Amino acid sequence: MSNNVTVVCGGGGFIGGHLVADLRRQGVGPIRSVDVKPFDGWYQRFEGVENLVLDLQDKAACDRAMDGASVVYNLAADMGGMGFIEHNKALCMLSVLINTHLLMAARAAGVGRFFYASSACVYNGDKQKDPSITGLREEDAYPALPEDGYGWEKLFSERMSRHFREDYGLQTRVARYHNVYGPEGTWDGGREKAPAAVCRKVIAAKLSGRHEIEIWGDGQQTRSFMFIDDCLKGTQMLTHSDYVEPINIGSSEKVSINQLVDIVEAIAGLTLKRNYKLDAPKGVNGRNSDNALIQKIFGWEPGIPLRTGLEKTYAWIYDQMVSSAKSK
Repeated sequence: MSNNVTVVCGGGGFIGGHLVADLRRQGVGPIRSVDVKPFDGWYQRFEGVENLVLDLQDKAACDRAMDGASVVYNLAADMGGMGFIEHNKALCMLSVLINTHLLMAARAAGVGRFFYASSACVYNGDKQKDPSITGLREEDAYPALPEDGYGWEKLFSERMSRHFREDYGLQTRVARYHNVYGPEGTWDGGREKAPAAVCRKVIAAKLSGRHEIEIWGDGQQTRSFMFIDDCLKGTQMLTHSDYVEPINIGSSEKVSINQLVDIVEAIAGLTLKRNYKLDAPKGVNGRNSDNALIQKIFGWEPGIPLRTGLEKTYAWIYDQMVSSAKSK
């Protein structure tokens, strides 16, 4: 079998589903989408795509997924928002099996390009104590002190990807994502991230008439949030480039969680009483993407304004919530 298949691992997930959709729009093919979830649980499903339900922690499953592969996007991981990763460190660490077995299978299959989705959670925690942080540069990952569990797994898998390139010639590319959000993703159930969680809470307050919102932490912690369209562009740009070091793919538009709530309230057209849950998981105090390197290498950075992306995300979650309420 010739190597001509583009494989999206984690294709039933949020980013993976959007990536498959984007590849189809570009006329890329053949495409193989792989996910552990039952097919009816995939966020987006497409005809004309080879859809496989496989557990990529298993080596034999990875061999099947890599058969005939030319370009591989590894987005597969057991993860979620801060509430999930703080309480499921072992599950997050077990994702190391996915990248390990995929790299082994990709090398054996003669894959041309292998993209690994890492995270800003790899960055040294001592550099993220101040909410007024300007931005995290790629070199700030070392000396290593990443997010416990999830961040350590990501950093280890970055190194493994590097050594498969150096030792075996597998052309690996690594992006450090900063908080990707958008429609067609998780918005409830405990694995959702802050933008979707805030949208859901504001919509629930609007629909119920109970104009209150619970915010995790004191709301002063800062983050940047990247809309899915920017994520897709940066991911494919990096994958097909000659740049081999880990690189930030994230927005540099830093906001506090309180400011995030401000924006969603403005979209919804209401103001809520804020109740702060100070004992809830809140992560580091400050995190933002320094985009000097991606601007230097690619002459580009994620630039979709947070308000623009949140309007689209809010509208989609609103429709999901109204539809769900009607079906009950």
